[in-house]
Amino acid sequence: MSGCYRESSRHRHLIDSGRPRARYMRAQIFLKSLSEKTGSKIYGKAEFQNPGGSVKDRAALGVIEAAEADGRLKPGGTVVEGTAGNTGIGLAHVCRAKGYRCVIYMPDTQSQEKIDLLRMLGADVRPVPAVPYENPQNYNHQARDYALQTAGAVWTDQFDNVANAEVHYRTTGPEIWTQTSGALDAFVVATGTGGTLAGVGKYLKEVSAGRVQVWLADPPGSVLHKYVTSGGQLMERTGSSITEGIGQGRVTNNLATFVNQLDGALHIADEKSMAMVYELLDSEGLYVGASSALNVVAAYELAQQLGPGKTITTVLCDGAYRYQSRLFSKKWLQSKGLTDAIPEHLRKYAVLE
Repeated sequence: MSGCYRESSRHRHLIDSGRPRARYMRAQIFLKSLSEKTGSKIYGKAEFQNPGGSVKDRAALGVIEAAEADGRLKPGGTVVEGTAGNTGIGLAHVCRAKGYRCVIYMPDTQSQEKIDLLRMLGADVRPVPAVPYENPQNYNHQARDYALQTAGAVWTDQFDNVANAEVHYRTTGPEIWTQTSGALDAFVVATGTGGTLAGVGKYLKEVSAGRVQVWLADPPGSVLHKYVTSGGQLMERTGSSITEGIGQGRVTNNLATFVNQLDGALHIADEKSMAMVYELLDSEGLYVGASSALNVVAAYELAQQLGPGKTITTVLCDGAYRYQSRLFSKKWLQSKGLTDAIPEHLRKYAVLE
């Protein structure tokens, strides 16, 4: 692939005794163009290599195995979750392998591609109006209530179930450390549940004796950038973002396990994320979604801030195919006022009307 160098991918997907395992390191991709611009080594952890196509596969397996281990989830049971899509897809994959029923509540703002895939995987998908977390009709609360009212059902509670962060502490963090041969200087990633940031961050801080910096990347409409940079003041959530599944209006239980150890936070505008979607496709041959692009923008800006000679890793959460009807649509870009955010020479990739 032009412009990319892939490291450490040994692919063996196994299912032993009904327990799915992905026993390989997802590749770290060297982002050549951005590295050359900054004088640092910038990598993207290719989590779109997971069986369900996103970083959320790890959390999905972690919360299901935790429910099995404590006896809440039994053979033939039902897994219930409130999710913007990717965690649901991961859960649906694991449920198919293990024989569980899967019920997903999600905001009705999510892409049709995600909804269709969930249904193809056999999930019972229930789109509901997108309302704030404080509203009793929020999709997370509806998932919780359904599980409480349904015999044999378990609400996996991805936002506040710390089994989410723990699986990243056990797997993603060690992989990143190994793949950079311990020469990592910084890790930066956006957060929705807080699991990836908290789990990876905790591991990297411990293994490096605090040397590795860990930063939050945050989209518009999220309160977390202000929370980190103000020393812990939660602000009212305003605005919105084109990104899906990241940004937050509160500090989740997963994030709370690590938030006070963060070295800093970067606010990334939608215009920058959208431009990076197109730049990565053009310069690196990478077809990724807006959340992945936001992470790469953050890694690029952090590299500029820290100066040359550093090694920085971020996460490529998922591929663009789940969002292509929006991200590469001329009409959608125009409706969001984002056409001008894309450099003119890259607009050729907006091939959908």
